[in-house]
Amino acid sequence: MAQTAHDLVIRGGQVADGLGGEPVTADVAVDGAAIAAVGTVAGRGREEIDAAGLLVTPGFVDIHTHYDGQATWDSRVTPSSWHGVTTAVMGNCGVGFAPVRPDAHGRLISLMEGVEDIPGAVLEEGIDWTWESFGEYLDAVERRHHDIDLCAQLPHGALRLYVMGERAARLEDATADDMVAMRRLATEALSAGAIGFSTSRTLNHRTATGDPTPSLRARADELEAIALGVADAGHGVVELISDFWPDPDGEFAMIRQLVERTGCPLSVSLAQSHQRPEAWRDLLAQIARAAADGLPIRAQVAPRPVGLLLGLQSSFHPFSGHPVFREVAGQPLEAQVAALRDPAFRARLAEGERPDGPIRRLVDYDRMYPLGEVPDYEPAPETSVQRVAESRRVDPAELAMDLLAENGGRNFLFVPFSNYADGHLDACGEMLAHPDTVFGLGDGGAHVGIIADASFPTYALSHWARDRSHGRMPVGWVVAQLSSSTARAVGLHDRGVVAPGRRADLNVIDFDHLRCEAPVMAYDLPAGGKRLLQRARGYCATVVGGQVTYRDGEPTGALPGRLVRATR
Repeated sequence: MAQTAHDLVIRGGQVADGLGGEPVTADVAVDGAAIAAVGTVAGRGREEIDAAGLLVTPGFVDIHTHYDGQATWDSRVTPSSWHGVTTAVMGNCGVGFAPVRPDAHGRLISLMEGVEDIPGAVLEEGIDWTWESFGEYLDAVERRHHDIDLCAQLPHGALRLYVMGERAARLEDATADDMVAMRRLATEALSAGAIGFSTSRTLNHRTATGDPTPSLRARADELEAIALGVADAGHGVVELISDFWPDPDGEFAMIRQLVERTGCPLSVSLAQSHQRPEAWRDLLAQIARAAADGLPIRAQVAPRPVGLLLGLQSSFHPFSGHPVFREVAGQPLEAQVAALRDPAFRARLAEGERPDGPIRRLVDYDRMYPLGEVPDYEPAPETSVQRVAESRRVDPAELAMDLLAENGGRNFLFVPFSNYADGHLDACGEMLAHPDTVFGLGDGGAHVGIIADASFPTYALSHWARDRSHGRMPVGWVVAQLSSSTARAVGLHDRGVVAPGRRADLNVIDFDHLRCEAPVMAYDLPAGGKRLLQRARGYCATVVGGQVTYRDGEPTGALPGRLVRATR
């Protein structure tokens, strides 16, 4: 009888090691929280997983999430932990909950509610505010065990409000003293374990009351002072989102100078705008030139359209702004469905006043698609609500009513607002394949009532490495982009690769059957808040720190996840 030699052995799988090569048949042995051997493992494991015919990968590293609040009240970092993610970086887009003065809790809640669509009531009930400094916030996260590892970034919005108070909210320029204080606090946060600093410079980010994010107009010297504080700590990255409009060249010149003067690696969000479909090419070309000059600048890109899910349970839908629909908007879901099926109500709704404001822009039936039970994120143009309605010779609004009422009112209509200007994902493919980009932008934990993009890792692997009719990418390459590439981008060098000595974060995947399930609305947040959840099929096992956390998508009860404090 073979002697037990290891804590865990994953035997006979197709191992994609995270370095980009094609999978090879091998065993993976784990001792404690580290990988002990890869190859032919003779000794038995106290626990064994038969991975014959299955894909074995490193755990995925998601560098763009917003679990800043959820991580303090929930041990399960869902939905990301359902999608093979074993390490998540939160604190993106300049929003978060530390540092904070006792009288500013409401401001940070309003900022997070407005920017990331997390209801204020949820945050008010869920967050216990046992911290003021960023280091104390990290301590609070660390006190709770999780199903994945977490890293945190220092958010500019919170930092600016902490130092400048009302002046920050009024978008006033930082004084010399303000910048000295922000630099010092940045160093303290990074020294306490923050993995980096994030900021937002987009008009799309507003508080719950409609005010711009405090960091919107921060001058270059303020950003430089904070980045120098990051550099003073000896480690750390910068994450930035910007409109790059109306002066894209000037904005990028500022970013380039920031990296030149501080040496901090920087990533910036990049997507195809439907208003300026080719603008992403110019920005990526500037990033490529900077990278060729030795500057550590990369673009964070998404593997599919960023889009809204409109439904009766969502934050809004095509009829949310109609006075007629408001008659039933507060009623139970069953009553809303009955109204949409009532001929008299439908006739009044079809003739009613069209919605105003941001909802009007979303009611473009030619860019609205049924999502389906097996979600289709690259829908053919002829499947849009407009085109199907034309083929059936009905009003597209009538068809939208029918689709919203199906499945007991739990269906969603998919409205891409970026990366789908051409009606396909070829632009996405170009961005993903570029050497100066990194996978990101899934926003796990955010936009809980209207977007469900934490499933990006599952989609990236199943769609780009298996399902797409053209432009498919090698399995090993996609795995590397989800693991070692993202890990390196934020300075995590102990994970993302299946090799002896690396952290034992692993996935065992039935690649042939891997897919995203249909999103559902759950009401499991504090204060009974709702959130979109999307599960996956095909994850046979997920391992975090050497412990199996999920089997066939179900939790084992193990919570080995920890706060990862970055160090010099």
